[in-house]
Amino acid sequence: MTTIAARLDAVRARIAAAARRAGRDPADVTLLAVSKTWPAEAVREAAAAGQRAFGENYVQEGVDKAEALRALGLEWHFIGPLQSNKTRPVANAFDWVHGIDRLKIAERLSAQRDVHLPPLNVCIQVNVSGEDSKSGVAPDEVAALAQAVAGLPGLRLRGLMCIPEPTEDTALLRARFAVLRRLRDELVAAGLALDTLSMGMSHDIEPAIAEGATIVRVGTAIFGERVKPVSTPVSAGSA
Repeated sequence: MTTIAARLDAVRARIAAAARRAGRDPADVTLLAVSKTWPAEAVREAAAAGQRAFGENYVQEGVDKAEALRALGLEWHFIGPLQSNKTRPVANAFDWVHGIDRLKIAERLSAQRDVHLPPLNVCIQVNVSGEDSKSGVAPDEVAALAQAVAGLPGLRLRGLMCIPEPTEDTALLRARFAVLRRLRDELVAAGLALDTLSMGMSHDIEPAIAEGATIVRVGTAIFGERVKPVSTPVSAGSA
């Protein structure tokens, strides 16, 4: 067994144990392997161990990997901040975008998504901790943005995403994740068909699952410590 395969098994075991403690079915929690800065061969190794969904933060790096590994039929999630002049490659190379934080980005993704592709799955990022350094909309702005995004062609609003502040305080983490769950439940009650809570990373899988996470985004616990980011510029015609 390779190192990546062994780490994947360990993370899957953590997910299953956390789900059982929360009275949930482990199958209801999707593991998203965050492969940013790691080469295509590391992704190929994880795929050989049964991993299908991968998350990328950098546009050109993710587009290049998706193209290089197209034959594997993997599912690609864009999970980083997205600038409006880089939406076109993301709209067509990825299956999911997790970080929608303003209507302009959603509108560009909608307009630029190839009509021959299935709808692009999207999540709205919520700043549950109120940090100035964090992307995401304030909790009281989520409902209006969600209603607007849900009406765009070419997109399918699936749910909400958050990245709380790093802390060892499990109770605080659970409180942050609970905010996202309550917001999702309110949107569902308002008539939106949402099924996704993208929350929890290598260090906080367990509290996220306890509060209802359906996608956990795990990089370091699978691939190891980050290598230097790839910084290939996006071509001028990609806007």
